Amino acid sequence: MGTLFPDATPLMGFLGGVMIGIAGAIMLLGLGRIAGVSGMAATVLGIGEQGSDRKLALTFIIGLPLGAALMSLTGPMRIAFPDSISLLVIGGLLVGFGTRLGSGCTSGHGVCGVSRLSPRSLVATGLFMAAGFATVAIMRLAGML
Repeated sequence: MGTLFPDATPLMGFLGGVMIGIAGAIMLLGLGRIAGVSGMAATVLGIGEQGSDRKLALTFIIGLPLGAALMSLTGPMRIAFPDSISLLVIGGLLVGFGTRLGSGCTSGHGVCGVSRLSPRSLVATGLFMAAGFATVAIMRLAGML
């Protein structure tokens, strides 16, 4: 499969992380909302917290693919997609199940929760990382990486 972003540099990763942190701070300080993708998606689907701003959540969710599309059209970065659509679908379903099981996703726990020193988010992020390390190790042993 190779790398997803073959042209990426460490500086790009650093700047992307800074921008994600700034966006999370703006959401929390300016709007009082955690920038968690799974929570926003649940709100859009009507299964999130009662009283959550559905228009804000819909704007946030729509902005994710629109921003990616804009970057792919204007930026120098090329993206390599995996060959197996079925693996993407299975992975997406597993991520969706995991976010419900873990009461949040990597953006909610890893970016917003850890910065607030939330014990639940610290544990969840540690488990996300451990699962990622284990997945890479298993895939390497299976010759998939």
